[in-house]
Amino acid sequence: MRHAVTLCAVTDFNQQLTAELSALREADLLRELRRVESAAGTRANIGGRELLNFSSNDYLGLAQHPALKEAAVKAVEKFGAGSGASRLVCGSLAVHHELEEALAAFKGTEAALTFSTGFSAAQGAIVALLRKGDILIVDKLVHACIVDAAKLCGAKLRVFRHNDLNDLEAKLKWAGKQGAVSGQRSARILVVTESVFSMDGGLAPLRDIVELKERHGAWLMVDEAHATGLFGAQRSGLVEEFELTGRVEIQMATLGKAVGAAGGAICGSRKLVDLLVNRARSFIFSTAPVPAAAAAARAGLAIIQSQEGETRRQRLWRFVEELKRVLIGAGFPPSAVRAPIVPVVVGAEARAVVLSAALREAGVFVPAIRFPTVARGAARLRFTVSAEHTAEDLATLADALSEIGNRKSEIGNA
Repeated sequence: MRHAVTLCAVTDFNQQLTAELSALREADLLRELRRVESAAGTRANIGGRELLNFSSNDYLGLAQHPALKEAAVKAVEKFGAGSGASRLVCGSLAVHHELEEALAAFKGTEAALTFSTGFSAAQGAIVALLRKGDILIVDKLVHACIVDAAKLCGAKLRVFRHNDLNDLEAKLKWAGKQGAVSGQRSARILVVTESVFSMDGGLAPLRDIVELKERHGAWLMVDEAHATGLFGAQRSGLVEEFELTGRVEIQMATLGKAVGAAGGAICGSRKLVDLLVNRARSFIFSTAPVPAAAAAARAGLAIIQSQEGETRRQRLWRFVEELKRVLIGAGFPPSAVRAPIVPVVVGAEARAVVLSAALREAGVFVPAIRFPTVARGAARLRFTVSAEHTAEDLATLADALSEIGNRKSEIGNA
């Protein structure tokens, strides 16, 4: 009897999951993992075919750079494959400290703290700083890691319309009227925005946001995931380019995009980092990042700040402009952006899936971006370029898009 009850429970479990998966499939929202047999780069070997890859966040093409590989190998030889424990036990290796010193200098801050991922960096910082009664104000298009952190920290969440300064000011005025929390301290107010938004490539009006948060006594956290390595005289990000270093309390960065490695980081004052070491649960209770990733990230930062880094950045921006021309010429006008993320919004999820499949058939890999990553009915093809692409790659993409444009009646009007 007990065995029969167990089988019934398992069957019911799988039946419910099957129903949920079927609903996702019917809504054109089902996702599947694609096994990639090649290294990260401008080519991706998927399903036995080599596809031209216009989907990677390896903007400067550093993931396969010999210097990063060499640094990773040396770190493995010296420290081993794993870190052995959390940083607060015995896993705080010299290579982590060296990376954090380099990050702080790069970002122009007193200190930095690295995490295993950008997701855990965002959660660690927000949950450590805010609690019930505090107020978190975020741009509508911030990354899911920030949304999830808002749920975990217990603060009151307010969302302002994307890049809408009037709406942000209204939320700040409301927050300023909330008063003290339990008579013990004033409510903390934290504003969070991305500097370069990951799905549409738009830039945040950081100067205006900084002025607003200072006027209303709030703190500001800027997610520089897609700006680090690409903006500013030293390529440290949009905070640097807008000359706001020192006026942004919390700078967040990821190390797996332009830096070419893996991991996340929070950069700011020494007091901020000291507090995170003591209160950021995603830091305290996680095994330290592997030594190879930390060493590779440090090597990536060194290249970014070199003349080679500037050369790669300039080549990237040239390809961004060429990509826009290619898309316009093929009848797929992109959103107006100044980033290596160039989206073509097509609307319906089904249409995005069909167009992505047509590109794959033509030898180009550009995945469909759908809800919940973007709003319902705002599905898109998210094109990205790398400094490692070539003019020939862009010409191949132009041919593929032209072929798809000629088949619009067959595959659905984009």
